[in-house]
Amino acid sequence: MPQIDIVLVEPLYEGNIGFAARVMKNFGLKNMVLVNPPELTVEARARASHAKDVLDNAERISLEEVFERSTLCIATTGGLSKSVSHPMRMPYYAVSELREMIGDIDGRISILFGRENWGLNNEEIAQCDIVCTIPTSEEYPILNISHAIGIVCYELAHLQRGEYMLASKQEMDSLYKHIGEFLELAGHQIEKRGPTLLLAKRVFGRTKLTVREVSTMHGVLRRAERKMKLSDEELPEYPETDIAELEAELEE
Repeated sequence: MPQIDIVLVEPLYEGNIGFAARVMKNFGLKNMVLVNPPELTVEARARASHAKDVLDNAERISLEEVFERSTLCIATTGGLSKSVSHPMRMPYYAVSELREMIGDIDGRISILFGRENWGLNNEEIAQCDIVCTIPTSEEYPILNISHAIGIVCYELAHLQRGEYMLASKQEMDSLYKHIGEFLELAGHQIEKRGPTLLLAKRVFGRTKLTVREVSTMHGVLRRAERKMKLSDEELPEYPETDIAELEAELEE
């Protein structure tokens, strides 16, 4: 199975962190990541019960480090866009759909849970590849964060080992940069470039590009740029990926 990190972003209450550790261990997940958590005292350990090892081994890193090292980032949110014309929190997927989406990935997947009072902000969600939500009753839709984590962990329990590696965060960022420069060269309206790039990120987040596919996308963009009669000197430079060499390394 892929390595799954359960990331709590600026959690407010140590008791919820302890409960989260407990429910993670219930379903066999042990990689907890804490971003700017409160001080953990005996209350957190008491709530963790027999999952104190998950709590004790929790990493404390910045959100920037989470994004930097992750193969795929999934934002969980209860606040959803009402229209595809507003892509920040759209399209979104139910937790039950995640299993099929990520089960064949060999890499680090970070699932982000926001603050108890207002969740993840738009900037944080924009940096994620996939948006996920838990269907709830309209009468009372608010879930405790540990309950939300429990539902996600239940759906992802006992995934099989992933079969292929995705392109790295750096390789995907390079592709998004190339797309942004292509939009500029193509005369795409300035005010539409940001939303267009966000839509591209959502599309590629769902399709889960491999290294070969990212390299192919760079090639397609460069050929289109040449058709626009740009000289080689004017084209942006992006490193070529030696696919044969990479595949040989993966087989060792």
